[in-house]
Amino acid sequence: MLRSLAGAGVLALGPTACTDPDDPGDEASPAPAAGGGNGRRFGAEWEKHTRTYMAWPASENVWGDQLPDVRKDIAALAAAIGAHEPVVLLARPEQQEQAQKACGGDVEVVPLAVDDLWARDTVPVFVEEGGRVKGVDFNFSGWGDKQEHGNDGKVARTLLASYGIERIETPVVAEGGSFETDGLGTLVLTESSVVNANRNPGMSRDRIEEELRKALGVTRVIWLAGVRGEDITDAHVDCLMRFVAPGVVLLDKAFPGSPADVWSRSADQAKSVLKDATDARGKQIEVIELPQPDPDRITGRGDAFVSSYMNFYLGSNGVYLPKFGDTRADDRARQLMKEHFPDREVVSVRIDAIAGGGGGIHCATHDLPAVGG
Repeated sequence: MLRSLAGAGVLALGPTACTDPDDPGDEASPAPAAGGGNGRRFGAEWEKHTRTYMAWPASENVWGDQLPDVRKDIAALAAAIGAHEPVVLLARPEQQEQAQKACGGDVEVVPLAVDDLWARDTVPVFVEEGGRVKGVDFNFSGWGDKQEHGNDGKVARTLLASYGIERIETPVVAEGGSFETDGLGTLVLTESSVVNANRNPGMSRDRIEEELRKALGVTRVIWLAGVRGEDITDAHVDCLMRFVAPGVVLLDKAFPGSPADVWSRSADQAKSVLKDATDARGKQIEVIELPQPDPDRITGRGDAFVSSYMNFYLGSNGVYLPKFGDTRADDRARQLMKEHFPDREVVSVRIDAIAGGGGGIHCATHDLPAVGG
């Protein structure tokens, strides 16, 4: 039975070990002198997009008998986003027609060989430089060779060539779900998912940070501990915390009354770091906690099920939020998104099959920024 926990994961249920959440260490690295961003800018997701990229889950070897349900979720999500902004869905050539029929006319399905649906991690991370969009290829490795990626490992290079976008090389192996930014030079990530021998053997945190500053043009890096070895991503940041404005983050919180576990301790560690951190502007960061739904009320199931509201996607005109079936919690999350993004429609999408595989809406989407947007 598959557990393709790609692209998300800090809230997949289950006990065990993590990097020490009680010892935050020196998580916030000081900003360098002016000009440290070398002319590149890693924009915030709330900025205007040219399109959203997604991918059609292709492999029965990965999903087994879950594949039809996962495809239904992806098609529904693509259609929901496609109603508000252009969506390009990557599909194996022999599956293009099937994917187009499932997704409908608001989605453009293009032939490009993929293995799985996790576009957040396989599509390049886009930056702006010199008035143009460029793509950083983070050498996708199947989250440290944990899943087949013969096609997905080539998606970044192939997509950039297809669209005529300049490719930026880096020695760092990472995934798009590893990174969260405010668009103003601040980068937040979990140490567990990058400073890890399964991606970057022999590379110190300082060396990795130096390379990330070069590749992304960021000037302030905030490190969270994360969790090692409990999901396929080693705890990507995009299920733990998200920026909703410069200096404001949402932070995942366990359902009230839940027993403490490795994931809640990770969230507590993140809170202790973020509440004392400053962003690239030198401003203190405001932390707003958003509890998970009641596990007894959610409609999805599975040991890998991700019930974090953090894995939402910010489109140009909409906010796409997971709907888990706990009406009170779902409504609370919707209201919070409306408060922060009053000019965008908040669209709740049921993703039980995707979440059951360990991922979420953010994991399945990747924005191409509009220059100057």
